[in-house]
Amino acid sequence: MSRYFVYDVFTDTRFGGNQLAVFPDATDLPDTDLQAITAEFNFSEVTFIYPPENTAHTARVRIFTPTMEIPFAGHPVIGTAIALADAGAGPEMVLELGVGPLPCKVENGTAAFTTAAPLDTLATPDPALVARALGLQASDIRAETHPPTMATLGLPFTITELTSRATLSACQPDIAAFREGAKAHPGGLDFAQFAYTREGDTIHARMFAPLDNIPEDPATGSACATLAALLADRLGRDLSLTVHQGEDMGRPSRIGLRTDRGRVTVSGQAVKVMEGRLL
Repeated sequence: MSRYFVYDVFTDTRFGGNQLAVFPDATDLPDTDLQAITAEFNFSEVTFIYPPENTAHTARVRIFTPTMEIPFAGHPVIGTAIALADAGAGPEMVLELGVGPLPCKVENGTAAFTTAAPLDTLATPDPALVARALGLQASDIRAETHPPTMATLGLPFTITELTSRATLSACQPDIAAFREGAKAHPGGLDFAQFAYTREGDTIHARMFAPLDNIPEDPATGSACATLAALLADRLGRDLSLTVHQGEDMGRPSRIGLRTDRGRVTVSGQAVKVMEGRLL
């Protein structure tokens, strides 16, 4: 039997934020079972923790979505760091991920990590196609700062600014358009869509990845990090942002972002809500 914990991430309140299952010792779990275990939870991600390959590091972490293993994602890193801190790890740690070692810090119940991965712009998908994927009109997209842009710091998302908060709430994903986008952009993580509005330093956002069995994600740290890098690049200055996500699905999340000359720091809280054993 393997023990697991469930955390709500990017929130300080139970039953908010983004759910994450964490297996603190996955060494006895067969590799062939990890994908099925993740699908059984039906969360956007599950993390499996192993001893580090480099003894100077804290742990090796594997991250799975319901359909695939991924090298990096924001809320699994924040939630896993807080789980390790709850288990007695020091406030500063290094997690070995598919993208390489990532330093993390947990202080006063808040975890933070900084990525220096360069912003990689993969494509500028057709705005009409993006609008159809979101169930909107092309006129609902703002392009003054950037057009719909498929970009990545480790996981690719199509990032699109919308005209208003009401427009963001009106999004109704169109599966056929997602399939069309995934075919046109096969490197784009099933054409995952991150739509947002911005007013000053406050961002409201939603993320949809229905082809990856994630109809909507309550908090997407990796997409938020990419958004921060993209905006800093396009605006030509460093930023400090607060992202509100998950509100339209009843799981409000709060994600802190800060850029510093090409580096992006993501921060947030997490709350342990359940624990159990896999039989």
